[in-house]
Amino acid sequence: MTHPTRTGFGAHGTRSRGMVASFWLGVLLVLLAGCAQTRGLPATTAAAVAAGAEPVTESDEPEARKRARIRVELASGYFEQGQTTVALDEIKLALAADPNYAPAYTLRGLVYARLNELRLAEDSFKRAQLLSPRDPDVLHHYGLFACQQGRYPQAVELFQQALASPVYGGQAKTLMVKGICQVRAAQFDEAEGSLARSYELDPGNPITAYNLAALQFRRGEDAKAQFTIRRLNNSELANAETLWLGIKVEHRMGNAEAMAQLAQQLSRRYPDSREWASYQRRAFDE
Repeated sequence: MTHPTRTGFGAHGTRSRGMVASFWLGVLLVLLAGCAQTRGLPATTAAAVAAGAEPVTESDEPEARKRARIRVELASGYFEQGQTTVALDEIKLALAADPNYAPAYTLRGLVYARLNELRLAEDSFKRAQLLSPRDPDVLHHYGLFACQQGRYPQAVELFQQALASPVYGGQAKTLMVKGICQVRAAQFDEAEGSLARSYELDPGNPITAYNLAALQFRRGEDAKAQFTIRRLNNSELANAETLWLGIKVEHRMGNAEAMAQLAQQLSRRYPDSREWASYQRRAFDE
């Protein structure tokens, strides 16, 4: 998997609007792993348990459902590879086999969202939720879509419903996108709580780490931001964005030596980056 962009918002909110499209595309690609539940099981176990029903396993999976599941697995692979037309064809075949298979509608929503067919994406997510109203995977992706459309209260409510599932294995990723959505809604206290909890559950996620550190820096919590961004910059997942944020944190805290070390890395590894150009201008407040 390619290394995704990590920027959900700038340290002072100035770069967020320019970066948001690439960030959300990165999130969609990363969080398609959420569909792993739909790939790996004949029906979403989390949804079945939440509904008080016995999960369907391979031994009692209807033939039509099995065909639909296999088609969705194929479609997921094509979607990850950027082959949206082929993915859509596989989804159509899945729904022809089983018109009530919720994961197919969830994935169709993701495909249409990528194609900027927003009405069709909305219809797909609504259909998935109608078929499987407690499925945390459906709720997560519909929430992500709603946030992209600026419908923040709806998005947060959908994320909350997903997180309420006692058997949901995607808590960290849902908390991450919930926190980023709350930042976009200017709910900074709530956002920090969501991102911090996501970071506790999955400290190795660079998207969570970057966005948490950026929010902490924005709020003047410099020691917290320093801890979070240093940990990320000391890993192999550091990039120009994380190094630049680290430089700004160290600059504000007056740590000239640490700032110089990060600047050296930024110059050596990303000499053509916007971040290096910003450093050369000493544009620490942009």
